[in-house]
Amino acid sequence: MPVAPPRRDQSPTAATDDLAIARDVLATEAAALNALAATLGEGFTAAVTTLADIAGRVVVTGMGKSGHVARKIAATLASTGTPALFVHPAEASHGDLGMIVPGDAVIALSNSGEAAELAAIVSHVRRFALPLVAITSRAESTLARAADLVLLLPAAPEAGPIGMAPTTSTTMQMALGDAIAVALLARRGFTAADFGLFHPGGKLGARLRRVRDLMHEGEVVPLAGPDTRMDQAILLITAKHFGCLGIIDGERRLLGVVTDGDLRRAMAPDLLTREVGRIMTTSPRVIGPERLAEEALHDMTALTPRVMSLFVVDESRRVLGIVHMHDLLRAGVA
Repeated sequence: MPVAPPRRDQSPTAATDDLAIARDVLATEAAALNALAATLGEGFTAAVTTLADIAGRVVVTGMGKSGHVARKIAATLASTGTPALFVHPAEASHGDLGMIVPGDAVIALSNSGEAAELAAIVSHVRRFALPLVAITSRAESTLARAADLVLLLPAAPEAGPIGMAPTTSTTMQMALGDAIAVALLARRGFTAADFGLFHPGGKLGARLRRVRDLMHEGEVVPLAGPDTRMDQAILLITAKHFGCLGIIDGERRLLGVVTDGDLRRAMAPDLLTREVGRIMTTSPRVIGPERLAEEALHDMTALTPRVMSLFVVDESRRVLGIVHMHDLLRAGVA
């Protein structure tokens, strides 16, 4: 018969011990990150400059836990405007060295700097005179001696009671990779709009869509001239279902808007016979077609007064369309 695993201690003492261990792990890793930040200097700047100046891609490699971190660093670089890929060092000598070509640069991760599997990649890099950036904790290691630039991890204990599992070291590697990616992003002037090009899916992709992608155009846009009577304006507001009416001149430039709030403020016996130009709000909130959908949602909900729709206008305030909060919510912006 199979032996049942021992029951886990669920006592209050065990729970207290769990929390103490967790807090110690986080404190250990946080201290290491602070130490790492303090060590950064000209070497980091030189590494970023080298990676920014290459014509090809940044190839990131590492073995074991360092390999998992390397995959993430390559993905972060690629998503922030730096062409990058991961090459597994054990596969490199079985054909994947062909993925590393002139014009590329290599970031190699190894805490000890002695991962034997990196030898083929290091030799390949030297053969083609490609820049090699090492991330390691040992300045005298084989990897560090072979590298053009070394980003040295400060001495720090691995977290936990046995202090052996890669924890603190991989956290520092991950954070240093993020620092490199963001520094490169800043050098390239990479914007949120650029970021959206690489993240078209999911909630992030929705937030980074443009207003022009979500706005309504043509006959459905509620528009009228300034001499339109309020009885006709109310019918238009009801028929178009946006809760407002844009007032435009002969060139389709937005002069103002009429909303439910304007109707309430102008309520009087002669309301239905008055012209919309006399009661409209003359400085309505608008948005440009190239603004992000997330910015449209912010302008609707975070500014006062809150609104449900924004007219989309060009630089001359000509109306191009209208975007409603429901359009943003359906697209997953919120």
